[in-house]
Amino acid sequence: MSIQVGQALPDVEIRAIGESIEQTHTGALFAGRKVVMFAVPGAFTPTCSNRHLPGYVQHYAQFQARGIDVMCLAVNDAYVMQAWAASQHVPHGMLMLADGNGSFTRALGLELDGSGYGMGLRSRRFALYAEDGVVKQLQVEAPGEFRVSSAEAMLDATA
Repeated sequence: MSIQVGQALPDVEIRAIGESIEQTHTGALFAGRKVVMFAVPGAFTPTCSNRHLPGYVQHYAQFQARGIDVMCLAVNDAYVMQAWAASQHVPHGMLMLADGNGSFTRALGLELDGSGYGMGLRSRRFALYAEDGVVKQLQVEAPGEFRVSSAEAMLDATA
């Protein structure tokens, strides 16, 4: 069962990539903040690199103007996420979350079996809005879709 609106995000160890790689817990990352977190099946994959992450990079200032932090989650290691952030010119302050073992993704109930594509366990494509660690909005994409988890869709959902 996947996480639902009104539920608290699980507290799981994760690596946060900003100016450096920091081992932390999701409970600390989301506490006392308004956050839009979007998840992608994989760094450097076509839709994720050409549309999903670039939309959040482009609209980052609009989220910041609303007092909303932005985080990107993927089941990739921290070094891959760090390289992807650099290649995509992720702005200072936007965190990349490396869920290398998929622990947070599984705790959310939003994992995807990408074994048929040689990718193993990954995250479904989704976006959520949380306040102080409690989910207020959750948008999960249907397989093969990219609509409801876009930066534009989340700007509308958090207006």
